[in-house]
Amino acid sequence: MTVQHDAIHPDGAHFAFTDRWGGVSAVPYAELNLGGAVGDEAAAVLANRDIAAKALGLDPSLVVWMNQVHGRAVAVVDGPWGEGAGGAADIPAVDAIVTARRGLALAVLTADCLPVLLADPVAGVAAAAHAGRPGLVAGVVPAAVEAMITLGAEPSRITARTGPAVCGRCYEVPAQLRAEVADAVPEAWSETSWGTPAVDVSAGVHAQLEALGVRDRQLSPVCTLESGDHFSYRRDRTTGRLAGYVWLDG
Repeated sequence: MTVQHDAIHPDGAHFAFTDRWGGVSAVPYAELNLGGAVGDEAAAVLANRDIAAKALGLDPSLVVWMNQVHGRAVAVVDGPWGEGAGGAADIPAVDAIVTARRGLALAVLTADCLPVLLADPVAGVAAAAHAGRPGLVAGVVPAAVEAMITLGAEPSRITARTGPAVCGRCYEVPAQLRAEVADAVPEAWSETSWGTPAVDVSAGVHAQLEALGVRDRQLSPVCTLESGDHFSYRRDRTTGRLAGYVWLDG
């Protein structure tokens, strides 16, 4: 398994993104599927989450997952939800989670959508957000930043890392849909490498962060649709989910 792990020192903010290798799931979820609602065996998902957490030096029981629904709802958390057997029945439908608890890891699942990880180590506040096209338009990332600010974070101190996602040169959409997205977030307007209408979710999210005053940002160069090392829903339909993790040293 290759886990992109970027630790910011000396402040102790950690950001990590997984690829698809090193887990126990069978085809079509091979191998490190971390999504519990895609049809994979629950035992395999739990094993994979354990593998990934331990590779990052995390306690698997102190990772908070979301029931993602492509909205803009945000939950402030101070511990895991207490779900059982890898299910999501007891997890609220949110697309961003925020915490002021150091040492608690927040996780976001993706397979083309943009995983957004945010941290203000000075305030001790971290957030994870799931930004697909609907979430971009709805403003899930600005909502997450607003929730961080209510807990004491300042945009000028927030570090943002966005992970592997379908790129703006591959995310083909109908012209009308591109126009609707661009009306809300002009920077998301794009064109595929073959000359058809497209949406660039990463560019849109980074523009939103810039407007909010978040200056310390890094963008993953990986396009999930193009990379065989990553899950892609647009490419494969039935497939696994990658994860992004953010946490602050205790």
